[in-house]
Amino acid sequence: MPLTPRDPHSTQEPRPVTADPPHRTARPLLTQSWLDLAFVHWAADPADVAPLLPGGTFPDVLDGRTYVGLVAFRMHRVGWFRLPGIPYLGSFPETNVRLYSVDGHGRRGVVFRSLDASRLIPVTVALSLFRMPYRWSRMSVRRHGGHVSYTSTRRWPGPRGARCRMSVRIGERISRPTELEHFLTARWGMHNTFLGRPVYLRNDHPRWPLHRAELTECDEDLVAAAGLPSPSGEPASVLYSPGVPVRFSRPSRPAGVPTP
Repeated sequence: MPLTPRDPHSTQEPRPVTADPPHRTARPLLTQSWLDLAFVHWAADPADVAPLLPGGTFPDVLDGRTYVGLVAFRMHRVGWFRLPGIPYLGSFPETNVRLYSVDGHGRRGVVFRSLDASRLIPVTVALSLFRMPYRWSRMSVRRHGGHVSYTSTRRWPGPRGARCRMSVRIGERISRPTELEHFLTARWGMHNTFLGRPVYLRNDHPRWPLHRAELTECDEDLVAAAGLPSPSGEPASVLYSPGVPVRFSRPSRPAGVPTP
């Protein structure tokens, strides 16, 4: 398997990409479910991505390329500790722009450049307390047979009007994901910065049930609004998943409300 090149400041090789979580969360900090997910990815130059990552992390690459992900889904019943998930405030559509990272401990993860969500209170809490780049948007997720459509229009904070209109046609169930499909989805943590210091928040969930998918519509400027070059050409990967239940462990320092 091609490995991520060593960063001069790293102390360990990147850990293997595994389809199942390498750890289990016995006493979760957060529980939630991610439902009706569309994973759309474009290849990117690591040099474009590196300046946008938190300190202590660098682009995770496969065959010399890293990736920009546009991931749309339904967040369902976010809950703290072992309490039942919140039915209204904890359930909402979300669309995030994410990058792929690895740190000096060899921990692979994701970095969120933006997270558009349709509930103002969770957005305000995540922005003010945890410095997560949440944005309040008008959003919807609709499924019609084998098609799922996602829409969002940003309200606050800006850039106001940043949008995403995306639809996928669900294809066959994947029995053996490719190396790239594992690389893009089997992510068991999130890198972030809190109070100027790096944090890593682990998650675990069942193995992804994945389907290949066709992108039938994509009109978006969220990637550019997140400080990245606008995607050009066809995506490198389009996937769909009906979803998984997720649990998050306690980080060494608070890191906000995580998402896929």
